[in-house]
Amino acid sequence: MERIIFHVDVNSAFLSWSAVKRLEEDPDALDLRTIPSAVGGDVRTRHGVITAKSIPAKKFGIKTGEPVVSAMRKCPGLILVRADFEAYRKYSRAFLGVLNEYSDQVEQASIDEAYIDMTQACRGWTDSAGKAGNIRDAALCLADEIRRQVRERFGFTVNVGISSNKLLAKMASDFVKPDKTHTLWPEEVEKKMWPLPIGDLYGCGEQTSNKLRKAGVLTIGDAARMDPHILIYVLGQKAGDYIHRASCGISQSPVKTQREEAKSYSNEVTTSLDIRAENYHEEMPPLLKRLSEKVSQRMKKDEACGSVVFVSVKTAEFSRRSRQTRISSASNDADLIFRTASELMGQLLFGNEENPGLFDTAAGVRLVGVGMSGLEKGKTHQISIDDFLKEQEIVRREEDARRKEEEKKRGLEEMMRGVQDKYGKGVLHKGPDRKKG
Repeated sequence: MERIIFHVDVNSAFLSWSAVKRLEEDPDALDLRTIPSAVGGDVRTRHGVITAKSIPAKKFGIKTGEPVVSAMRKCPGLILVRADFEAYRKYSRAFLGVLNEYSDQVEQASIDEAYIDMTQACRGWTDSAGKAGNIRDAALCLADEIRRQVRERFGFTVNVGISSNKLLAKMASDFVKPDKTHTLWPEEVEKKMWPLPIGDLYGCGEQTSNKLRKAGVLTIGDAARMDPHILIYVLGQKAGDYIHRASCGISQSPVKTQREEAKSYSNEVTTSLDIRAENYHEEMPPLLKRLSEKVSQRMKKDEACGSVVFVSVKTAEFSRRSRQTRISSASNDADLIFRTASELMGQLLFGNEENPGLFDTAAGVRLVGVGMSGLEKGKTHQISIDDFLKEQEIVRREEDARRKEEEKKRGLEEMMRGVQDKYGKGVLHKGPDRKKG
């Protein structure tokens, strides 16, 4: 029996939900979806990155993930709004509530998208005259009904992709937007999917697509027709096999109604300005502390502990880097996470004699993440003597650094007093701030 899988995706979710909330509060307000607008960054300082944009903004070449300053250069009249995650969660629950009215097999893929196994719903579907229809015709009718329900009840729109597996349903939902239903049945793959650029294949990231293009694979069809052994040679066994199967439209992944247990806990934040070597000590510690506390709070709520601390960054060139270390006893202590993360971040960015750091290439950091893996659930752990000694060593180094800084400051003050006593108080003046120049 053929499966019927829907992938339902909210169109420009954060931007749409911001627009809907704005219209709910003021029906006379301008609809953000009809003008060049975007969500992201700090509205006042215009730092940060774009997290969602309207279709009119997209026509200016504005991309999700690009710096706000870059987007403003492309479109000086761009309307920028602040993210409202409380509202987004409310609309997400409402959206998922509609999907659950049609099937009890709904897999939430993210805050704004979900897969639905609609096989049983389509098999039992009848038209307005009570006549049972073809299962694929039923799928089209039910998809259109879901779109209408969401649009009329909540004021935002969704795309629905239909196929016999999750991969093709996901690809179909991305075709033409907004508020559309698209099919991508296995027999339609060659016509509808193969002409697309290889980078459009779901699961084919930027690095993978770059490697494939260098190997002469420009479209999804090129990958599908290529000898899989060549793909494996270019990408490695796992990635090569995936690209071959995905480009042929093959996927066996089921719709999972239960969320998989978390394998790690992490939090990330986009910085309001690029962090570089010169502002690291001012900007980075507060971010790491806040992220460590959030990770700790979530882990304590779930009664989870972790034995691996990791940090990650995204550079101004959109390159991701990470570093991790194992602690000797599982923990969820915020201070331990923060101190370990601080050490890791220093190693990652400043490097050492053997390994250069990211700052050696003058790369600025615009996203920072902290997390823990190696999880143990339902247990509480006392800190081990090794971790205790490690913490004490970190505290000692921090205290030594602080003491040296204070001694340096006192020495400078004594020198200034000596000069002023000898030559007069007006002889010394503060020079220009080179950072501002």
